[in-house]
Amino acid sequence: MNPEELVRTERLVLTRPVPADLDDVFALYSDPAVWEHLPSGRHTDPATTRRLLDHVEEGWRLMGLGSWVVRDHDGDLVGTGGCDLRLGLAWNLGYRLARDRWGRGLAQEVVRAALDAAARVRPDVAVTAYLLEHNTRSRAAAERAGLDLVWRGPDAGNPDPAAVRLLYADRPLSAIAVRELTAT
Repeated sequence: MNPEELVRTERLVLTRPVPADLDDVFALYSDPAVWEHLPSGRHTDPATTRRLLDHVEEGWRLMGLGSWVVRDHDGDLVGTGGCDLRLGLAWNLGYRLARDRWGRGLAQEVVRAALDAAARVRPDVAVTAYLLEHNTRSRAAAERAGLDLVWRGPDAGNPDPAAVRLLYADRPLSAIAVRELTAT
């Protein structure tokens, strides 16, 4: 087991996803409450969640890092989160927590663990956060993590044509990287 596959924080246990996590992750991703900022992203069938977990597993296999399943020390699902390689250009920092876990600082525990892991696995790869502008909690988390706003513009592919995305990064990005990271 690579050291990034199991990470413990003060209140959380972060593990590389396994097939047995599917039902818990589907329950999280199908909950409309956790998709308040992007309702079209909600999973409506387990096959969608399985594809997500397959994508995450590919990142773990290729890069030695990806998103974790996040549980409390009692084993109850808190959410998912971590760093996934996006388009081969940058780590994308992200998390999705169960609604009843918001407001407790748990996202920051996941973010700190993810930043530390990305720095150990591939410190040469920039860490970014690609989020919707109206998601003030995610904006605050990116800023608390020390990421700087490097781009603001339309959210390509969003069913809401007025949606605006923000790209935060831990270092300057080339114009090509910004263009590619914000095109999807």
